[in-house]
Amino acid sequence: MLNHIKRHTNHITLIAGILIGLGFITKFMKYTEWSNGLLIAATVIAVVPIAIKAWQSIRLRTFSIELLVTIAVIGALYIQEYVESSVVTFLFLFGAYLENRTLQKTRSSLKELVDMAPQEAILLHKDGNRENISIDDVKLGDRIVVLPGGKIPVDGVIVKGQGSINEAAITGESVPVNKSNDGHVFSGSILDTGYIEIVAEKVGDDTTFAKIIELVEEAQDSKSKTERFLDRFSNYYTPGVTVLSILVYIITRDLHLAITFLVIACPGALVIGAPVSNVAGIGNGAKNGVLIKGGEIMETFAKVDTLIFDKTGTLTKGKPEVTDFYTFGSMKSNDILGLVAKAETISEHHLGQTIVKDAKNKGFDLNMYQLTDGEAIKGKGLTATVDGQMILAGNRKLMDDKRVHVEPKAAQYAVNREKAGNTAIFIAINGKLEAIISIADQIRDDAQEALAHMRANGIKRIIMLTGDNRHTAESVATQLGIDQFYAELLPNEKVDYVRKFKEEGAIVAMAGDGVNDAPAIATADIGIAMGEGGTDVSMETADVVLMADKLSQYAHAHALSKSTIRNMRQNIIIALAVVVILLIGVLGGKVHLASGMFIHEGSVLVVILNAMRLIKFKTKAGQNAKKAAEQIKESLAA
Repeated sequence: MLNHIKRHTNHITLIAGILIGLGFITKFMKYTEWSNGLLIAATVIAVVPIAIKAWQSIRLRTFSIELLVTIAVIGALYIQEYVESSVVTFLFLFGAYLENRTLQKTRSSLKELVDMAPQEAILLHKDGNRENISIDDVKLGDRIVVLPGGKIPVDGVIVKGQGSINEAAITGESVPVNKSNDGHVFSGSILDTGYIEIVAEKVGDDTTFAKIIELVEEAQDSKSKTERFLDRFSNYYTPGVTVLSILVYIITRDLHLAITFLVIACPGALVIGAPVSNVAGIGNGAKNGVLIKGGEIMETFAKVDTLIFDKTGTLTKGKPEVTDFYTFGSMKSNDILGLVAKAETISEHHLGQTIVKDAKNKGFDLNMYQLTDGEAIKGKGLTATVDGQMILAGNRKLMDDKRVHVEPKAAQYAVNREKAGNTAIFIAINGKLEAIISIADQIRDDAQEALAHMRANGIKRIIMLTGDNRHTAESVATQLGIDQFYAELLPNEKVDYVRKFKEEGAIVAMAGDGVNDAPAIATADIGIAMGEGGTDVSMETADVVLMADKLSQYAHAHALSKSTIRNMRQNIIIALAVVVILLIGVLGGKVHLASGMFIHEGSVLVVILNAMRLIKFKTKAGQNAKKAAEQIKESLAA
């Protein structure tokens, strides 16, 4: 019965509205008894769903707004104020209806994501036949066909074909990307043109798209410190209003005034103002490829004054290339490259994978080499045994640790390459330095403007922590106008620096690739993972995940957090101001029950509509950021 009434609350509101309309018509026609009967009927019908919620709150030992309205309506009926009792109940229900409708729009970004979820997949059987199956029936290892215009149903790797893929649902970027064999694709993406066959690697709730939806749902339901404070405040405020209304009656002996005071002081707009801003802000982030994991993180992010970046894959594109291969001994470069590339297959580091990629591009079949032993040494490089040869590949620290002699000529060559913006990888075979491989990475195209925008938005200090050499780090820091940089760091040393800056009183955000920098990211006040498609590690450990792997998204996330908290404060001020003004009006005899309820419900809608502005929020990189970026370029040119 109770659930049935809840489901039909909108119908009850409509019926009450019609009865009130008829009541006013009959009153105008001087049919007083008919008018009173219709208004009483409207009151009784409309108060039922309100009283049900009031009773539920009593059972939970809490004072709800519905309880205050129920008490006020009973009092209005007692003093035969039928117009006000009916209008108050109708306005309360109608206001709740409008609130629900507008609140749904604040969650529109999440709804759009859910609607994008694929429902079907085309399964390719071994005999070549195709079958349309439900997305729930896709299994790991299944071969899936995606036709032009179709949604990619699972995370997987392309094994046949090529196409232009719109990954906006994942990354927030509307520009399609071209992918072919061995390219990774994500559920929820759309194949604009082309034809691909993929092997399913993640299905169901394990796909990146499903995790994004889950994270956004959890984030929108989580509460910020402000929301939790307001919840505690309302637990005292609402019963306090009840006590004050009783005092008003005792002092004035005016039951109508006491009832009006009770209704007008309801903290509706105050309670809803913060959550609706939080929901809208997180929804905007999700729509733009930024996952902010909750209201509390949003609040902390808005206070950040110090940004710390890793270099490789964060400030740079993370797609380094071999720029030079210089040999010192008698071994041929191809012989060295084959051995080193095989050794680097055990490494997950960008630089190691670059050497592997370079060898494959030159036609090396790494399966011809036998790797019998290997160990990656964090912050230094690796050791391995390939075809019986002892391989060392890493930085100068590794050579010193392993007592490999580096001639002055080789040391100077490495320094010169580093000053030119390269990373020098020392290669020693059987304890003798044989070569130095130079690898260079490009600074991200959007880096200067994104950093300038964040400075314009209140960031006081930008710092770079990197395991790369000092010369390369200095080159990147100079080009981007970074305030401080620290090079040749191990992962634990990055953590030490993050702690140091926090101890100095800075509110620190640390951005990295979500794997090598995980300890530092976890230590910072706000951890930000930059990883295309969102790796499992980054999505689980970071507070903020940038799905498109772009610094412009970082700038958007920071600006969005500040705008969201500003919007939340605006709503709290609006709500408090309306309550104060109405109470003054009530005590001064200027505001009555029905008109006060109308204004009160109006204030609730105002704070919701104010929060809805966040749905369309866009980062205004604007003239300040562009001017700052241009100034950096001009100073470098000078």
